[in-house]
Amino acid sequence: MSELAEFRADTAAWLAENCPAGARGPGQIANGSSKITLEPDVAKWLEACVEKGFTAPTWPTRYGGGGMSQNYARVLFEEMGKINARSPLVGMGMSMIGPTLLEYGDDAQKERHLPKIIRGEIQWCQGYSEPNAGSDLAALNTKAEDKGDHYLINGQKIWTSGAATADWMFILVRTDFNAPKHEGISFMLMTMDQPGVTVKPIRLISGTSPFCETFFDDAVAEKEDLLGDLNKGWTVGKRLLQFERSGIGGLNGGARQAQPGAGLVKTAKKYVGEDNGRIADPALRETITTLNMNRAAFQLTAARANAENKSGTPGAATSIFKLYGAALQQDGAALKRELMGFSGLGAHDPNGFTQAELDAASDWLGSKATTIYGGSNEIQANIIAKRVLGLPE
Repeated sequence: MSELAEFRADTAAWLAENCPAGARGPGQIANGSSKITLEPDVAKWLEACVEKGFTAPTWPTRYGGGGMSQNYARVLFEEMGKINARSPLVGMGMSMIGPTLLEYGDDAQKERHLPKIIRGEIQWCQGYSEPNAGSDLAALNTKAEDKGDHYLINGQKIWTSGAATADWMFILVRTDFNAPKHEGISFMLMTMDQPGVTVKPIRLISGTSPFCETFFDDAVAEKEDLLGDLNKGWTVGKRLLQFERSGIGGLNGGARQAQPGAGLVKTAKKYVGEDNGRIADPALRETITTLNMNRAAFQLTAARANAENKSGTPGAATSIFKLYGAALQQDGAALKRELMGFSGLGAHDPNGFTQAELDAASDWLGSKATTIYGGSNEIQANIIAKRVLGLPE
């Protein structure tokens, strides 16, 4: 038996013994927030995975990661998938600021922040977009003034996902208003639990409020939490966006999450009917088969891209996966709701609808944002044209 095969067998046995029933199938997933109470099985699952280094299997062991190669991590996620185990830990700490700290952080910053991220002790949010700086992010005006031993931050961010429950924010601020547009920007880390930070959730069509407005009135970022060089934050910020798009596009080999559109055959048989074990409507059979084939092809292509990426860091090609991955999420959520007919239109109304039906409607509405967050489709297409295809400006 090869070492990888032996690892697979050991991992399967460990998962069978240590993954609680309440951490399998749909349900709560820990994101590190100190403001969210975890269900008992979710907390137990997180604790077990932290001890094994399974929350961040490819990160260095010195910070609490698993120190695994991508091949071993892939086996871990495959075995988790076989028992329908949910990811033990998700969030921007794992998919965005953690990898950025590994690349740009100094030793003290890594020691200070990475272990807490890996143990699921803090939730992070992203301070990028502003009311007048969305697609044109470099037009941001939130400023940070040097006050000797700290920076004083004033301004506003918008669409700050998870800000209402986050403990820390990574933020782009302008530190030199006289510099050219893409210069004079710095990348900082700051705690959310301070008097100078005000968060106001934005209610969305799906009924949830993951996005927020965030206001800064003499908020403080410590000098030790400047990531990278002063006035050179645009480089760090762009790299983080590549990590974000890797996660959205399924390229980072990270936390395993159920894909929208999963279980379409089961849903169709329940709401449309079946004939000799098959979906009764042949047109729907073809539609579902096509979507599932596209999803399988996408996952295989992502796996191949990961295997061929010798540098281990994301590049401009992440925009391809983000662009197509967003479309797949929307198509899957829309089809699942459509299969339910009128039963899939029960958003915000618990009367007469099952929880699965309410979730399907909410997922469908929420999926409308996938072609906007993490960079809109138009931005991704521009990046692909310029950075991947090399087309003229």
